[in-house]
Amino acid sequence: MLLLVLGTAAGGGIPQWNCACPGCSGARAHPHRRRRHASLAVRTGEGRWYVVNATPDIGDQIEERPELHPGPGPRETPLAGVILTDAELDHTLGIARLREADGFQVLATAPVRRALLDRLRLGEVLAPYTDVTWRELPWRGAEPLDGTACGLQISGIPVSGKRPRYAADAPDDEAWVVALRLYDPSSGASVLYAPALAAWPDRLQHAAAEADCVIVDGTFWDDEEPRRTGISSRTATGMGHLPIDGPGGTAERLAPLAARCLYTHLNNTNPLVDPAAPQHKRLARLGIEVAHDGMVIEP
Repeated sequence: MLLLVLGTAAGGGIPQWNCACPGCSGARAHPHRRRRHASLAVRTGEGRWYVVNATPDIGDQIEERPELHPGPGPRETPLAGVILTDAELDHTLGIARLREADGFQVLATAPVRRALLDRLRLGEVLAPYTDVTWRELPWRGAEPLDGTACGLQISGIPVSGKRPRYAADAPDDEAWVVALRLYDPSSGASVLYAPALAAWPDRLQHAAAEADCVIVDGTFWDDEEPRRTGISSRTATGMGHLPIDGPGGTAERLAPLAARCLYTHLNNTNPLVDPAAPQHKRLARLGIEVAHDGMVIEP
């Protein structure tokens, strides 16, 4: 199994186009601090890749990774499809950007698929351009991602019923937001990817304890960050993101794990967007890393 970290930022990226907060201003002054929207590329076979979450940055993210470049044929691409963890715009807008492809697959849970097809009308929009195959993301058991018995296996772990704003009146469903478990039968390695966490259910804890690598939601450093920085009247948990620090924070859940643990999906207000922030040292003492754009992970 091979993973490419295509982006590590929360909604809006870093810098966000309409924001002059210290995190965004710092990224403008120091381009190495820039982060694209959170996404992974997962290799399922030689020259065959899936992208986890199709962000508004997907075109640039593909161009920055030679492994994802087209060829040898003029329209031959290694990108087989997209795997979705939820229906948020920051994780789905890039699907429309793939309209130039001859065809591709989208794996999503039933409520996410319905939101994209019925609310955003993506099926109708893309039909004149390309052939999109919509597949059910398994979440009651693992299935081979590419249909081969010995290939990479995937399963979704429901973590919350948080719906995107454009589907706020949609029916409740525990599979609105899932964590992804990727398992490689040939090596026995497993990865848990959870870029959006409103809760930490027992089934997620069980998967994290078994994983070799855990990559999770690091949107906010502490629960009061959104209110303290003035971006919201709600707390981090009120916005659907468990904070890193504090009682019930994710750092205390990750620290005892044997797995390699990394944070992704950083908001522009998170002090971790500054490489010199002391919070990095606090995490390092716990054995926890902060993922960065361009990382290559081979569990």
